[in-house]
Amino acid sequence: MAKPERVFVDTDIILDLLAKREPYHIHAAALFTLADLNKVELCISPLTYYTISDIVFQQGSSKKSRMNLMKLKTLITFLPVNDRIIELTLTSNFKDFEEGIQYHTAQEYNIKTLITRKLKEYKTAEMTILTAEQYLKG
Repeated sequence: MAKPERVFVDTDIILDLLAKREPYHIHAAALFTLADLNKVELCISPLTYYTISDIVFQQGSSKKSRMNLMKLKTLITFLPVNDRIIELTLTSNFKDFEEGIQYHTAQEYNIKTLITRKLKEYKTAEMTILTAEQYLKG
């Protein structure tokens, strides 16, 4: 059996899922269902997970937040951030540092697709940038 396609998932897509933000939640949920079925491998950086956990803990009980983060952890692959990624981000044109980290992490691990709602932030990207909805229609 072929390995599933690896895609990098932006923080906003995960927040759409966890916070059930409409109208984006349905597409984020469908994307994570594909991961649960091993039809796609969803990758993130540890920075993304930290950002998400910080927001999740602010919005709910500690026990429920921890359970949600544990469920999420089973559906994603963490890609390490190294010195090279930080250097590339610091010398890039990204206005948002987190987005720069995400992009350069995806690039460092040869991921061809980044899924985000912030398409305009990745105008000069050297990979495919799609919304969750666009990816699902793919």
